[in-house]
Amino acid sequence: MYDFKGKVALITGAARGIGRAIALELAQGGAALALNDVNEAAAGEAIELAVKAGSPKAKFYKFDVADSAACDGAVSAVVEEFGGLHVLVNNAGISIDALLMRFKDEDWKKTLDINLTGAFHLMRSASRPLMKAKGASIVNIASVVGEMGNAGQAAYSASKGALIALTKTVARELASRSVRVNAVAPGFIDTPMTQALPEAARAKMFEAIPLARLGTPQDIADCVAWLASEKSSYVTGAVIRVNGGMYM
Repeated sequence: MYDFKGKVALITGAARGIGRAIALELAQGGAALALNDVNEAAAGEAIELAVKAGSPKAKFYKFDVADSAACDGAVSAVVEEFGGLHVLVNNAGISIDALLMRFKDEDWKKTLDINLTGAFHLMRSASRPLMKAKGASIVNIASVVGEMGNAGQAAYSASKGALIALTKTVARELASRSVRVNAVAPGFIDTPMTQALPEAARAKMFEAIPLARLGTPQDIADCVAWLASEKSSYVTGAVIRVNGGMYM
């Protein structure tokens, strides 16, 4: 457990899965939480769990990360409500899968708008309050397919690969102001989506993972918590692979 007492964290896509696990891990360290999602009901559950886990204050912010003005407004509201911002976790994302020749323009745009441009919006909006925090951290949730590619995931792979490049650029820009910017690249994670796959598909996934198991949301949350904490104070511009060895 890391010490996040007195720290405020904004986490997008925080209602379920990886985002919720991250929220609960930071809550256990005493962080105050601003949780974003489009699923209000699931976000309400996450808020309750976060408070039980140890967060002194947790509040839900419903906004579309693809909307630049909404991101500006949300960050301003968080800073006003909580008195500052110390950690930003860009976790919100979608995956629309199809082979290249069948991929629709609108699906390409939607995927990049949320996965890539949304992270850009929030990093830009949050940069000033994070610089004032002196020792702040941004963690972007990328993906193993952003490094190795994956058939049928042109838009998702492109968005996550570009997010890695954006992470490194922003890390260089904000380093002089003591804001660290890193990315976590998960592999196959055990979520309701992967649990619903046919057994043959799951078996094929296992074959690609040297550690022979799917990752868990907690595996990702543990890494994010380290990057958000002062224990990683000399780490910036890094891409931490949490993928069981499927890409090295």
